[in-house]
Amino acid sequence: MAPPPPLIPVSSPRHVPPPQPWRQLVAGSLSVCLGLFLAGGVVSLLDDSLVLWSGVHLLTAVSGILTFVSFFALLLLYGLIGITPLIPKRIFLPVIFFNLLALLAMFPTLIYHHTWMLQLDWILSLIQVALVLGIVCRLWGGFRFRWPVVGAKHLGIRLFSGRNLLVFLLLNVLFLLPALVGYLALCVSLAAGHFTDGFLALRPGGLVMQSRKYVRDDGKTVLLFPMSHIAESDFYQAVSQSSSSNSVVLLEGVTDEQNLLTNGLSYKRAAKTLGLAEQHDDLNILQGELVRADVDVQDFTPGTIALLNMVGLVHAQGLNASTLLPLMQYSPPPDVEQQLLDDILLKRNVHLLQELRERLKESDHFVIPWGAIHMPGISKEIQKSGFHLVETHEYFSIRFGSKGHKGSDARKVQDSGIAK
Repeated sequence: MAPPPPLIPVSSPRHVPPPQPWRQLVAGSLSVCLGLFLAGGVVSLLDDSLVLWSGVHLLTAVSGILTFVSFFALLLLYGLIGITPLIPKRIFLPVIFFNLLALLAMFPTLIYHHTWMLQLDWILSLIQVALVLGIVCRLWGGFRFRWPVVGAKHLGIRLFSGRNLLVFLLLNVLFLLPALVGYLALCVSLAAGHFTDGFLALRPGGLVMQSRKYVRDDGKTVLLFPMSHIAESDFYQAVSQSSSSNSVVLLEGVTDEQNLLTNGLSYKRAAKTLGLAEQHDDLNILQGELVRADVDVQDFTPGTIALLNMVGLVHAQGLNASTLLPLMQYSPPPDVEQQLLDDILLKRNVHLLQELRERLKESDHFVIPWGAIHMPGISKEIQKSGFHLVETHEYFSIRFGSKGHKGSDARKVQDSGIAK
């Protein structure tokens, strides 16, 4: 009889300890965040669709709240990614950077094609929904819903890593932050040039104003000098010296004969903080005939006056308990943006141009020192009246890194003669 085969010991399966409760809590919290991003994208997509196709703003408030909460959740998650390797980067970095790129893409759209904003937001919302659903499918190997969506097995092992934190800080300080600052500076420069038609430019050295002189065939001239409420004193000196004794200076400045504004707006505090001068105090034109060519507050619509009073209240008293309640109770009319544009910009331009046309019958030389945002419309209209550009001068209104720089020798940036 053959001996029985030797017994081979069978090892019992290795016991895998269950996930620690705190890891399950972290996984559940991250799943809530991922669900929040998905919900924000879905609601935004539905809201944009309703507005585009039927003009109904049924979900706009909900979409705004979800966007606000999602934004702060993204900031928190991004900070945690730098602190702890526990947060799975492959899951949340794509969502974070997509939202960052989507936000950055909105700036040039607002500058050059603001009417496309709703369509852009619809496309971005659709991509956000597809991105989050794609991440969920990748986590579970298919389109299957499980909770928590982010499981404990998807988390990192270590709670803290000095190397992870160091790399995170270096990447942000040396690359991401400078890139963001440069991009935003570029967008501000593009916006300044676009909305003022080059009358205001952002340069590495500071803000530059470009004055333009126009001449008509009969010899009459108009000098447009873009202004800012605060600037360096030598800029206002240059403006003051731009008029001659035979010039008519058409000044801006909205009057308030009926005291409709409850709080005045002053730029003295900002000017003092930045070491600059205020236009109201430092612009002192001594030559020529000074003519107030602006409108009165009573010419504005009630909606604009109410908004200006609300802004003036916060400006005068700051954001505190006494101003927060009126601010929350304020309900602007649905077309407040168009009313504000018509009153603050278009209506004032029309009044100025009417004054100019009347005085062109009697005088030959005009100086118009008005806000830079007014200049494109004014320039366009006077060129329709037969004036053509003959020369430009550029002046620093604010120099970066200087406070109250004096001296007319550094006042002018560039002169150029233009033959038309």
